[in-house]
Amino acid sequence: MIVFHEESKTFHLYNNEISYVFKILKNNQLGQLYYGKRIHDRDNFDHLFETSPRPMSSCSYEGDLTFSLEHIKQEYPVYGSGDLRHPAIDITQENGSHILNFEYVNHQIIQGKPQLDHLPATYVEKENEAQTLIITLYDDVIDTKLQLSYTIYHDLPVITRNAFIINEGKQKLRLNQMMSMSLDLPDQDYEMIELTGSWARERSIKTRKLTEGIQSIYSLRGCSSHQFNPFIALKRENCKETSGDVLGFSLVYSGNFLAQVEVDNYHVSRVSMGIHPHCFEYLLDHLDSFQSPEVVMVYSNQGLNKMSQTYHQLYQKRLARGKYRDQVRPILVNNWEGTYFDFNEDKIVSMANTAKELGIELFVLDDGWFGNRNNDHQGLGDWFPNLDKLPHGIRGLSKRIHDLGLKFGLWFEPEMVNEDSNLYRNHPEWILKTPHRKSCHGRNQYILDFSNHEVVEYIAQAMMNVIDDSYISYIKWDMNRCMSEVYSSTHDVSSQGRVMHEYILGVYHLYDVLTTKYPDILFESCASGGARFDPGMLYYAPQCWTSDDTDAIERLKIQYGTSLVYPLSSMGSHVSAIPNHQTFRNTPLETRANVAYFGTFGYELDVNQLTFEEKEIIKKQISFMKQYRSLFQFGTFYRLKSPFTSNETAWMVVSHDKTQAIVGYYRPLQEVNVGYRRLPLLGLDEDKMYHVNGLDLYGDELMNVGLIISDSSCGENKDGIGDYYSKLYILKERNENE
Repeated sequence: MIVFHEESKTFHLYNNEISYVFKILKNNQLGQLYYGKRIHDRDNFDHLFETSPRPMSSCSYEGDLTFSLEHIKQEYPVYGSGDLRHPAIDITQENGSHILNFEYVNHQIIQGKPQLDHLPATYVEKENEAQTLIITLYDDVIDTKLQLSYTIYHDLPVITRNAFIINEGKQKLRLNQMMSMSLDLPDQDYEMIELTGSWARERSIKTRKLTEGIQSIYSLRGCSSHQFNPFIALKRENCKETSGDVLGFSLVYSGNFLAQVEVDNYHVSRVSMGIHPHCFEYLLDHLDSFQSPEVVMVYSNQGLNKMSQTYHQLYQKRLARGKYRDQVRPILVNNWEGTYFDFNEDKIVSMANTAKELGIELFVLDDGWFGNRNNDHQGLGDWFPNLDKLPHGIRGLSKRIHDLGLKFGLWFEPEMVNEDSNLYRNHPEWILKTPHRKSCHGRNQYILDFSNHEVVEYIAQAMMNVIDDSYISYIKWDMNRCMSEVYSSTHDVSSQGRVMHEYILGVYHLYDVLTTKYPDILFESCASGGARFDPGMLYYAPQCWTSDDTDAIERLKIQYGTSLVYPLSSMGSHVSAIPNHQTFRNTPLETRANVAYFGTFGYELDVNQLTFEEKEIIKKQISFMKQYRSLFQFGTFYRLKSPFTSNETAWMVVSHDKTQAIVGYYRPLQEVNVGYRRLPLLGLDEDKMYHVNGLDLYGDELMNVGLIISDSSCGENKDGIGDYYSKLYILKERNENE
């Protein structure tokens, strides 16, 4: 519910779990009062507005030493008019000034949630799911309107925010920075959680205490990046998985970003998130506008698990879209680690035939099927079949696989081009390249200028030519290098600062064209693994390749960290061959599957190289996943033990009616002469009787006493004990009459 108290000029956004309170200050700007657990509504919250005279402050009113914007908590601050901290917005005016004064004009409260133009965002299916507050501010010196939007969901502790600006005046303005949100918190007693890493070790959980100054994460790579995910959380020191206060901030965007917390010397913490201002510059002429991406804010007073479950529920049901939003995902095999570039049509069909015998439902042909693509030095951009490898083209191959009773999937990397390609030879001006400068390459490839609509339309048509001529049910969309030497030959000098953002808009546009035309195709996003695993991608592709690292033991950390924000249904997770191609580790086939079950599940290997025994195990794995995949992909997920703090990992998923649950327990390294262990579970019905591990146990016992998970004792050699050990525990409700 959103209310506006006219007399005190106060806005209160609240539902059963959260409250967000701010007001119009006496200078007609917006001041922040409270964000957290729901509090009772009242006509006046002015007692929460704190001011005090401070030395060296710039004060707004003659004779009033208390009203300085530097020491007032604000909603969308600017720099220079009293406030000397980092701003949410920065504009250079024709006279060179950066001073701004956006004052309240009006507001409207509407049912539902408006869509954002050309940008992904969360949504509603019925108007009563949410309310939206749109506040209009105006700077009459530059005749510019700024709109701040707030949406609160009725049944979730979620507030989303974005900002929109339009130049209604005559002078040309240069927009240098425009954060999607800013939030001033009254103290610094938080620990900041971030998801950090690099290729093959994405989204590790890192925690640090806030201190005076700036702590931030960012990407300047043109994508959300392996290095930092566009998410931070601020938790109280006593916040754990199931208890304590935490605030989550997640940016629905796939390009350069900045997530920053500035703590001033009076311990106020300013959180801001949005597009990174470096190399960002938008010239706003008369009636030109700019829309920021959306930030999704989540509050939990029940620890990190509740925050994560809120993101999971929202992103699974009100960010992802299309046919596969609510459908279980097909069990696939991808040929990449099985063949790399070394394949032909008969080899692929033979692999598909074996896959069908194992119970696999979808065969995915990865890189190497097009142009003169026999290695990663050539062919990218030429989206027509390599007839030397595939004499009947993708149409003929896909029909042969379709006739086997399998669905067929295909790999594309539409944003990239090799120098050795027809596309590059015909259109060298279509790559991002700075004049008179040497261009770096990555994976021997260059980046097409997706800020150029002509390029996007050409690639769209090339892809549609292949799709329309074939039997394709799945597309893996890859992106294998970050941006460098960013310059567009189609933009003039004044608009080069738009290129990186408009590139991402071009990616979104291509996704929109393809997903609209082909609603029955399952899209999986990929960026050399997890370099673009972000909410923006989930709007178009309901699942993402979580990491190029397919090693089960490394995946424990990767999938555990990813689960802080993203649902299991979004995580591409495969069983691969051993020795693993990234770590060279030999992990039991059972453990590889026990990790991959907690995701979309599939295989990445040459099924024709499996032994008879391995094939029999895989048949059972596939049968098991088919039985429980709805629970894995759409149940409620709980983290139980962290791989970042011990030699054990545990997690579980519970059905919505709490009649079934599956617990995954993993102990990578064998220990000697250890004590007995119990694993307390979560999310069960304390009054239900569950059959597990040969016993009938009540939910309250399983949650308060725990499962017995002791797996070794000194001097004994038990079956299944050793390095890389794992076990699944299947819980089913036991009725009294059974």
